[in-house]
Amino acid sequence: VFVAVCGFLSWRNAAEVADYVQDHDLLASAKVLSDRLIWEGDDVRASVPPAALSLFVSPARDHVFLSVTDANGRLLAGLPGFPLPQPRRLSGVDRAQWYDASYEGLPVRAVITQRSMYDVAGARAITIAVGKTTGSRDHMLHSLWWPTMEYLLVALLLAIVLTTLALTWELRPVVRLSRQLAERDPLHLDFVVDARALHTELRPVAETINRFVRQLRKHSEAQRRFIADAAHQLRTPLALQASQIEFARYTRAHRQNWETRRADMDAVWLALQTSNHRLVEVTNKLLLLAQAEHGDAHTHLEHVDLAAVALRSVEHLAALADRRHIDLGLDVAKSTAGTLVQAQPALLDALVSNLLDNALRYTQEGGRVTLGVRAADAGAVLTVEDNGPGIPAEAIERVFERFYRVSQDTEGTGLGLAIVQEIARAFSATVHLAPNPREAHGLLVTVRFPAAAGI
Repeated sequence: VFVAVCGFLSWRNAAEVADYVQDHDLLASAKVLSDRLIWEGDDVRASVPPAALSLFVSPARDHVFLSVTDANGRLLAGLPGFPLPQPRRLSGVDRAQWYDASYEGLPVRAVITQRSMYDVAGARAITIAVGKTTGSRDHMLHSLWWPTMEYLLVALLLAIVLTTLALTWELRPVVRLSRQLAERDPLHLDFVVDARALHTELRPVAETINRFVRQLRKHSEAQRRFIADAAHQLRTPLALQASQIEFARYTRAHRQNWETRRADMDAVWLALQTSNHRLVEVTNKLLLLAQAEHGDAHTHLEHVDLAAVALRSVEHLAALADRRHIDLGLDVAKSTAGTLVQAQPALLDALVSNLLDNALRYTQEGGRVTLGVRAADAGAVLTVEDNGPGIPAEAIERVFERFYRVSQDTEGTGLGLAIVQEIARAFSATVHLAPNPREAHGLLVTVRFPAAAGI
């Protein structure tokens, strides 16, 4: 494109120079003819000196046409029928007009000018027209423009060659990097790109690839570990159910005493119900965890009243607290201003319910659990505090791991706090665990939500 634009501009400049030279020669020839006009008696005579024609000598063998006429159109010299411009617009100091015409089938560039001849009867206007074919003009245009175009084409060719060589040389590290990646098995994420063989400019790219691979490897290992743990958690209740079903079949076939068999079958049905309940609970928790980890959890957020969610959770788990004789309380200010958060309602319900359910499960009978909601300068704050056994300091970091349980004496899946952390992360919230400062022992869980936008 650059060469094409430069070529066009060069051609236009060369055309202007060639036109100027041709028009200048035409006017000079017309002036020479004008100077040779003389009176012979009562008539004006015109002669064509060799000087008027010598201006047009060129290798292109152009044809020159002359026409000298008086005010009545009578031909004084030159060729009859030479085309004159209509209308005439003579201008400038030289009182001249240039125009393009065609004569005898040839393209002609011509100039017309006038001279006044005076006698006793007054002045007579004599019109002088000189035309020439455009061969010399075209030859000059070609001689002016084509060398410049040759230089541009040579420069373009050199630029292409040098650019190709430079890119081939400079892209060698990129090609080596591509080969390193192509030689690796895409199913194994244990490779590292060697940045030492690359240019300094490309080393950040290699480091970014290595960092990305490390993150993928970490995520892949977490997925494999999660699948293995999930399979283990689901296998236990399923194996237990299979044993209970086998025992039920054995009891039906070998126990003759109806009362004994009935009691055994009732125990089997109760055990089946318990294991089925655990299986359903684990499955629901796994599905909830997968939903919290999904990318959509970070989007489609809406304004949700945290205080209303807390009230629903307390109402939902009040029966569990009553069975365990736990004092379940709700601490919410009368004014709920400032407790709106940006979240998905279903996931926010799950976060609060899981925290409250954990507190009720691990707090001893007769204990206290309080769910609190308050507004803060930076957003809303949710707290769950109890006077249960608490969590040892060395286990606080591990309780967010999937299937990790501090106590094996309490029913649970080990997924509750993992779900809480994933949901909180999706809502840009933070979860903090600490000993309950109001009790001799116990746990205080604090979830801080950022202020809802647009409020």
